[in-house]
Amino acid sequence: MSAILVFIVQLLYVPILTIRTIMMVKGMKERAAAMGMLEGIIYVVALGIVFSDLSNYYNMIAYALGFAVGLYIGAIIEEKLAIGYLTFEVNIPTRNQELIDRLREVGFSVSTSAVEGMSSTRYQLDCTARRDREKEFIRVVSEYEPAAFIVSFEPRSFKGGYITKAMKRRREKYLKKKKNSEQP
Repeated sequence: MSAILVFIVQLLYVPILTIRTIMMVKGMKERAAAMGMLEGIIYVVALGIVFSDLSNYYNMIAYALGFAVGLYIGAIIEEKLAIGYLTFEVNIPTRNQELIDRLREVGFSVSTSAVEGMSSTRYQLDCTARRDREKEFIRVVSEYEPAAFIVSFEPRSFKGGYITKAMKRRREKYLKKKKNSEQP
């Protein structure tokens, strides 16, 4: 019975550990501290059960198994939460105004520049979006430029610019337009 409890406690502890770590990395100090307090309480309970009977190998196995499954669950939760932003660099052979307009229409920030490729001038799109829109971004780019080179990374911080207010307004405008076009 105690092994099941240890396993369940680990299933709670490890995803909280994962989320707390992400919050610290993202600079959410207050939330990370609150999660850390909860994490500490759960951790002490689990260890207390395991250390109360070191001859019970089932507790130790449950602890390790719960940790492994908890890591998997934590990774899924992190993926679903998708906290933060991504910056995309898209390299395309020609200036594709239709793609640029479409990205802007659906609420992505887009800056363009001509860049020197290995043997020709190419175009680079610099875009920033919430992490939860990564697949949507890649899908839109792929529709217009199937051979585009896309790289993404997480910016640590940014200040000013288009990203905050205008992205939200454009997204709302796009969704409203889409909803109106779907109605008979």
